[in-house]
Amino acid sequence: MIKNLRRMLLSSMCAFAVLAPASPAHADEVSLVDGIVALPVAEEVRDGYRRELYPHWRDDDKNGCSARNDVLIAEAIEAPTVGAGCALTGGVWHSYYDDTLVAGPSGVDIDHLIPLAEVHDSGGYGWTTERRRRYANDLGSDVTLVGVSARSNRQKADQDPATWMPMPAVHCRYLGEWVATKHRWGLAVDTVEREALLRYAADCPNARLTYDPAA
Repeated sequence: MIKNLRRMLLSSMCAFAVLAPASPAHADEVSLVDGIVALPVAEEVRDGYRRELYPHWRDDDKNGCSARNDVLIAEAIEAPTVGAGCALTGGVWHSYYDDTLVAGPSGVDIDHLIPLAEVHDSGGYGWTTERRRRYANDLGSDVTLVGVSARSNRQKADQDPATWMPMPAVHCRYLGEWVATKHRWGLAVDTVEREALLRYAADCPNARLTYDPAA
């Protein structure tokens, strides 16, 4: 079954959306390059960062599942069984960072597309705890939180695109989602990050950004 799913995913790779969907009535849409250029540029501020400043895996929508499990359920390509207390068993997920199929929820990491440390560096240092919590559990965008293989998430850690990118076939998708999420949350880029984004974006001439600003 997993081998068949992998073949289906590979055959449809070119059909993956480059960018996150958003509500047309509220979304802003720009080209990828224009979106990069429009991001504010500022030096990073790591001072004071602690992961616990960003309360994550909450059940903000009060549906009985944490944000982590909500993402797992939404992104599964073979649905898991949902038991008491939203305990998940079984299921299959596709990690687009490295084109890997993962069986069982324990092998899937839910990645904050913009890592929490990068969020802090890029403007989150000045946020209230409430705004930090809303970012860390953001289910209002399909791409703020993404299910990926544990290995690729460990490799990425808290790096931005200047020092880490997923496999080349999904560079345009990843760039679009990165830039859209920075716009959604009003985050800045540093000069090295901006240069890397523009360099990679040169290979994505038709990419467009669609995002909803976070409330």
